[in-house]
Amino acid sequence: MNISNKKLKLWELNRISDEEYRLQAKIPVIIILDDIRSLNNIGSFFRTADAFCIEKIYLCGITACPPHKDIHKTALGATEVVTWEYHSSIIDLVTGLKLQGYAVYAIEQATETIELQKISDLESQRYALVFGNEVNGVQQDIIELSNGVIEIPQFGTKHSLNVSVCAGIVLWEFCKNLHPQLQTNK
Repeated sequence: MNISNKKLKLWELNRISDEEYRLQAKIPVIIILDDIRSLNNIGSFFRTADAFCIEKIYLCGITACPPHKDIHKTALGATEVVTWEYHSSIIDLVTGLKLQGYAVYAIEQATETIELQKISDLESQRYALVFGNEVNGVQQDIIELSNGVIEIPQFGTKHSLNVSVCAGIVLWEFCKNLHPQLQTNK
C-alpha cells in the first residue's frame, strides 16, 4: 500500500474563486443544447463546462434555464460562473454563430462523420458543438446546417450514451486539443 498517495480534501484542491474563473481565458468552444429534457443533464453540462473552462452554453428549445433546483442539484453552482444564454431558435443561433466564424459540429451518429479522436485534424479555431434531445438526438435540419458531424466510436451493443456523459467525453477531447496548459507535449 502506498501511504504517500492520499486523497485530497476539498480545501486542498486550490480552487479558484468565481471571479478568477470569470476572468480567466476560456477554450474557444460553445455548447448548444437543443431540446434537452432532463434538468439533471442540463446541470451536468454546466458542471462539465466549468471543469473544462468552456466559453459559453446556449440553451435552446425546451431546454430549461437556471435557476432551477434540479439543475442546481447537478450543476453545484456552475450556473453562477459559466456564461449562458437562452435562444429560442436553434437555426437562427447556428446561422449567426457560423457568420461569427464558429465551425458548428453536431455531436451525433450519421452517414458521414468525423471520429472524435480525429478532431485535431479540424481547421477551425472556434467551435460550437450541438448536443441534441435525449431521445431524438440532433435535428436533421441542424445536421444539414452544420460544418460536420462528430461521432464517438462505440463498440458495445447499444451505440448510445447519455447526453451528459457524451458531453464529458467530447469536451475533454476538445480541451486536450485546445487548452494551453495541456499543449506542452505537442
